[in-house]
Amino acid sequence: MSELDPDGTASATGQDHVEYFLEDITYQGKSPRTREAYGRVLREFRRYLDSRGLDLESANHRDCMAYIHQLRGDVGESTVATYASYLHRFYEYMTRVDAFPENPMAVVLEELDEEIHTDPARRDISVAEMRSFVAAIPHPLDRAIVVTLLKTGIRAGELCNLDARDLFLADSPLESAHRPRLDGRSDSLYVDSTPAGSAVYNGERRTASNKRKRETTIPVDDELRTVLERWLAVRPDPVSPAEPLFVSTSTQWGQRLTPDVVHHIVTGHTRDAGWYREGGGPEENVTPHYFRHFFTTHLRDRTGDRGIVKYLRGDVAQDIIDTYTHDWGDRVRDVYEQYIYTIL
Repeated sequence: MSELDPDGTASATGQDHVEYFLEDITYQGKSPRTREAYGRVLREFRRYLDSRGLDLESANHRDCMAYIHQLRGDVGESTVATYASYLHRFYEYMTRVDAFPENPMAVVLEELDEEIHTDPARRDISVAEMRSFVAAIPHPLDRAIVVTLLKTGIRAGELCNLDARDLFLADSPLESAHRPRLDGRSDSLYVDSTPAGSAVYNGERRTASNKRKRETTIPVDDELRTVLERWLAVRPDPVSPAEPLFVSTSTQWGQRLTPDVVHHIVTGHTRDAGWYREGGGPEENVTPHYFRHFFTTHLRDRTGDRGIVKYLRGDVAQDIIDTYTHDWGDRVRDVYEQYIYTIL
């Protein structure tokens, strides 16, 4: 961790990432006033991290989100958005110059966009275009992540929280013992509403929260089953006894994926496709959350049944849950399998 003087600036004994960044934006032509604004926000954020025993490089998306959250009540929403954009640009730059391994603010900014823009105009991508996009993803983990998000509409954090027991693939030698809630519901994925960041769930402390109002059982069609089986055939042995469904195949070998990693994987591919631009907003960039929008829009338009789509998204009231879980096999699965788009 960089050693800090009482005023929050780095001492000569520590590497000063903030001053490095401020010097570079000066070379880029930013005005002294803009440089001062960035410096004020970044030093304030660094003091906040230091009070928690953290530094700029080790801070993750939850640390950044906690900082943004504690700003509310003291400053207006526009100022919160400004602070977030400053931190995002700082981390994005430090990632580009290989000073930091990843940008934790990418996920935070995506969450803020979802809060502020409840229904933003988004890039219009056809099923055919999405099919071509998926075809260009060769890595079994990357393809499994993208296809799972596209076929289920779950959030990145919910995907990260999935354990092997949440998947029931009938007659598959690759399937682990599934949870009892999936008995009688073969070829299904169970998304619980319980997991919360920093809380222990299924014997493991989680880094992400599931935001759905009710637990949901989502059908697994033939395409998703094929992709998941290919992934399970090569999946590293999980480090956690909770047996995460999705684990890292890189430096964090066998460890549960985090939303930051999922965001990095997805945007790496969408950037290659010309669907992602640094600094672009939710109306332009294709991120993990875009796949939830894609799922909702296309399935709703195909079925004409908002209730089933809301059920699958996990954002419905108890009365609708009762309606669709009472005859789950005949209603949800039949409608889903009839209308879900093909992307392979």
